[in-house]
Amino acid sequence: MNTPDNTSKTSSVPVEKSDAQWREELTPEEYRVLRQAGTERPYTGEYWDTHTEGVYQCRACGSQLFTSREKFDSHCGWPSFWAPLAEGTVRYLHDRTMGMDRVEVRCANCDSHLGHVFEGEGYGTPTDQRFCINSISLRLVNPDEG
Repeated sequence: MNTPDNTSKTSSVPVEKSDAQWREELTPEEYRVLRQAGTERPYTGEYWDTHTEGVYQCRACGSQLFTSREKFDSHCGWPSFWAPLAEGTVRYLHDRTMGMDRVEVRCANCDSHLGHVFEGEGYGTPTDQRFCINSISLRLVNPDEG
């Protein structure tokens, strides 16, 4: 997989907060997914079937991560994108939890868990990758809202 190394950073100053600060700012479910690498149930998240134009930001820190232009219908129950907004907006970690061998996707700015990226599944996308992202990790901002 052609993914940047784990040291990729966004151009903004990385967010560093204590566990107590994250618990205070996030709902219990946001905290479970974003800070403890949890997963929301398929077909239950806010954006899995959304076709609204806009930019998807990290729910924890507001960094711009994906756009609706790269979103596609994978029918997997979570929002799917074929690429992040730009190189360095996300970082990748090898994930061997739950008996699987996967690549975890995290926000490069605040290190929050977003989901996983898979490749070679046969989707007709330019990258042959599926960024399978938890809705609760994202916030969709309409371009008109600036």
